[in-house]
Amino acid sequence: MTNTSFSTTSPWLTIVGLGEDGLAGLGEPARRAIAEARLLFGGARHLALIPERPGQERHPWPTPFDLAYDQLLTRRGQPVCVLASGDPMWFGIGAQLAQRLPPEELCILPAPSSISLAAARLGWAVQDVTVIPAHGRPLARVNLHLATGARLLVLSADGATPARLAAQLTARGYGPSRLTVLERLGGSAERRIEGQAAHWDHPECDPLNLIAVECRPDPDTLPLSRRTALPDAAYEHDGQLTKRDVRAATLARLAPSPGELLWDVGAGCGSIGIEWMRADERCRAIAIESDAGRCTLIERNREALGVPDLILVAGRAPEALDGLEPPDAIFIGGGLRVAGLAERCWSALKPGGRLVANAVTVQSEAFLVELRARIGGELTRISVAHAAPLGRFDGWRTAMPVTLLTAVKPR
Repeated sequence: MTNTSFSTTSPWLTIVGLGEDGLAGLGEPARRAIAEARLLFGGARHLALIPERPGQERHPWPTPFDLAYDQLLTRRGQPVCVLASGDPMWFGIGAQLAQRLPPEELCILPAPSSISLAAARLGWAVQDVTVIPAHGRPLARVNLHLATGARLLVLSADGATPARLAAQLTARGYGPSRLTVLERLGGSAERRIEGQAAHWDHPECDPLNLIAVECRPDPDTLPLSRRTALPDAAYEHDGQLTKRDVRAATLARLAPSPGELLWDVGAGCGSIGIEWMRADERCRAIAIESDAGRCTLIERNREALGVPDLILVAGRAPEALDGLEPPDAIFIGGGLRVAGLAERCWSALKPGGRLVANAVTVQSEAFLVELRARIGGELTRISVAHAAPLGRFDGWRTAMPVTLLTAVKPR
């Protein structure tokens, strides 16, 4: 939370972005901020790049790291300098401190980020690149961005990340992808390693590395669209799968927006929650499923399809809903007629939130008609037919119709 109770005529806290070349790569304002600071805060690697000065305190980051914020704020009003990597506002401490302090107390002096340096080495336009942090985050998130010709820059967690990524790409059918590992960018020890994911033979790289990926699929790899309904074959399932055409109609009514939370109740293999999260990286979802086998399918599908942050709650609704964060949207795909489930969901939904429930059986459809009489909304019946061989010709085979209830909770 931003604290506005303190005011100064000039910033007391300067955040300096450092490259691997240390002081040599800094301009005069950054050099002066470091020289004049009473307290120098930074990681051991950054502090080692700055010569010690008499009377200047030097503090490495504490463990756990969150303690650093309170330690910094106890020196409020004194000249303090924080050392950061590259651009402090790019997945860096600068963004975190800017949330805690008003802008007039801060001076941020960025250096070129590793992303900018990597793009310069590769000749890639930064605006055409997708950046994926893998430090402290699941590497499976890379799977969300796999597409023919896509260019990715992956911020490694450690020296083993490139080998892990190469194996992951190969398993997902992207073995021909070109990998370029850039170690210690901007310094005298900078090094470049290149190879194909399927034949990667570098088990360990320098811990300070960034991986550039030029995505190339195997000829038989199933292409996946990022923002539209995926083919049914993209999912592992036991038959409990909202089929592609109905899934597209359901997601259109749920209308995912950045930062919103979905409850996928009776999630089956997890397709609705997974595609809600694939719509935007900031979307969040909780899948609620009571069947142990289907929970395993959800776990595998969320990893394979690039949304490992999908939360899985193994339990039976409505009891399993207790204590969950109130959602912006709810999909009820299973257990619709369980006593009290629909009412519990409607009660938990935020004002302005959307509830979508699908029914296949006559009894479930009748329940939706009755529910609509109580909460309002719109009923839609979808019937899909696919051409299939019929003797020497083709005929239409119609799937079971699905009835959808869409209701928006009054504000």
